[in-house]
Amino acid sequence: MDLVPFVIPFFLLAIMLELLWNARKQAGYYRINDTINSLSLGVLSTTSKLVLIDIAGLVYAWVQQDLAIVRWHLDGWLSFVLAFLVYDFCYYWFHRISHERKIFWASHVAHHQSEEYNLTTALRQTSTGFILSWVFYIPCFLLGMPAAIFVTVASAHLIYQFWIHTRFIPELGPLEKILVTASNHRVHHARNPHYIDKNYGGFFILWDRLFGTYKAEDTNLPVDYGITRGLNSWNPLWANVHIYAGMFRDSWHTPRWADKARVWLGRTGFVAPGTEKGPLQPHNFYNPPCSPGLKIYLLLQFVLVALLGASFDYFPEQLGVTVMQVLFGYLLLSLLLLGWILDGRQRALEYLRLALGLALLAFLPLPHYLQLATVVIVLVSALLYGYLVSKDTAVEN
Repeated sequence: MDLVPFVIPFFLLAIMLELLWNARKQAGYYRINDTINSLSLGVLSTTSKLVLIDIAGLVYAWVQQDLAIVRWHLDGWLSFVLAFLVYDFCYYWFHRISHERKIFWASHVAHHQSEEYNLTTALRQTSTGFILSWVFYIPCFLLGMPAAIFVTVASAHLIYQFWIHTRFIPELGPLEKILVTASNHRVHHARNPHYIDKNYGGFFILWDRLFGTYKAEDTNLPVDYGITRGLNSWNPLWANVHIYAGMFRDSWHTPRWADKARVWLGRTGFVAPGTEKGPLQPHNFYNPPCSPGLKIYLLLQFVLVALLGASFDYFPEQLGVTVMQVLFGYLLLSLLLLGWILDGRQRALEYLRLALGLALLAFLPLPHYLQLATVVIVLVSALLYGYLVSKDTAVEN
């Protein structure tokens, strides 16, 4: 059973509580643009899984049926404990290689781009993991782990990792030696040379201690969050593909075939001869100007888009495959345009997005009162957006 849909309301409640605590402490750990971008990546990741081909499921079913070394005869709680240990061990190696090899980093990088660190960072997930990440969990099915147990354990493992994405929880004493905590996971999200590429564990930090990748948080060395060459964009689509695009470009321009292969399969820091890289960006802080009113407008629009995305999880049978694919296209376009506006680009396209929102009413099996409410929301949004953009333009002039 996938447990994640059941805990999403608790995730949102925890984020609201952290937001309130952040405001009370005046900590400055949240920015609207960063929050929208992190949550946009989470929505995109969740919805894309429902409309893309499930490569992992097909491979796992084949491995379990034809290649399993043993049969899983354990029942009850012992079965779940053993499955959790096996999964966590596989996760450590998936996570570690995702940082150490470029082709895997290309997918995982989306989770590390935020230059803030709060609970919304936990929801900042990739949409391209379906390409290769499933490879690391094949051992689970070679050992005969039932698919139902695998899904339950994987979702529980993911849920655990939510709470460790916060700066408000200090070190937890003896637990730091056993479990992945907020403190040692803050180190994992650092781009400081002292911290980088450490603490890969998902639940147990024991694997890092065993394989030499553990680093404790130093209270005298604040963590600098983000990636070494900042993304410098709020575009969630570019966040998912920018490393792939760079690898295609570098493998085209570097002359030697061996280097072309190393661009994809080599270590993450490899720079191929004949390619140019920008300088590393320690303490990079991407925050293009955008008025508070426009930021609030974009946040409200994101909430509406997120509710549309939630319908994929909660009403898949009522929507059907075709409608979900159409809605996913609109959702992707919406998140792309919201990101562009935060970047200060393509502001006029918001009117097109709102118009397409009205056109979607033909595909949605909504009662009349919800159709009317949608029309009202779109019209009010268009008027409000026009006012905010004209106000910004007047200030700039």
